[in-house]
Amino acid sequence: MIPNMEKRFKELVKNKCDDLDIEIIAIECDKDHTHMFLNCLPILSPSDIMQQIKGYTSKIIRNEFSELERMPSLWTRSYFVSTAGNVCSETIKQYVENQKKRY
Repeated sequence: MIPNMEKRFKELVKNKCDDLDIEIIAIECDKDHTHMFLNCLPILSPSDIMQQIKGYTSKIIRNEFSELERMPSLWTRSYFVSTAGNVCSETIKQYVENQKKRY
């Protein structure tokens, strides 16, 4: 991973989530993906949220990290979304926070 890119990515996600009134409960990055546990009112769909986060972060990160300019796109179209359901929020938060530690 490019030095400081993860930190910058997390800052940008926080900025966008603040704009959208979304609470970040946990966020962690891996080599080629990120895990986020977010809490928001149901006025935005998961696809709207991901479109906002991906579009915002991609534009800024590609401008700030010249190593990424050659890539056709920073993000793929895909993402996975799930609701908390019957799982305790603390369990999901711990899962996200432990993603880096599993290797």
